[in-house]
Amino acid sequence: MSDINTYIKSEVDENDVVVFMKGTPQFPQCGFSGQVVQILDYLGVDYKGINVLADGDLRQGIKDYSNWPTIPQLYVKGEFVGGCDIVREMFQAGELQEHLSSKGVAVRGAA
Repeated sequence: MSDINTYIKSEVDENDVVVFMKGTPQFPQCGFSGQVVQILDYLGVDYKGINVLADGDLRQGIKDYSNWPTIPQLYVKGEFVGGCDIVREMFQAGELQEHLSSKGVAVRGAA
């Protein structure tokens, strides 16, 4: 399991915005992952999507890493932001855009 934690930590540290999700940004495999992708795409944020369905150890490992039981999981500048409900609520309140900008992440599509 330590190899999975090392992999997760390196992805979280090396990418400004990363989503651990079911499927890929081009082809989400669940509605919740799809909603997070739609929000990030709408905001024009550059991000990396990592498909947890490709690896059972990764699927469980990300839950252990964040101590969060559900997928998708959004990380910004190494910090766990939350899952679909939190991301959606932050977006609707304008807080996600502010959070991304405060972390130095370019938000191109912000209304």
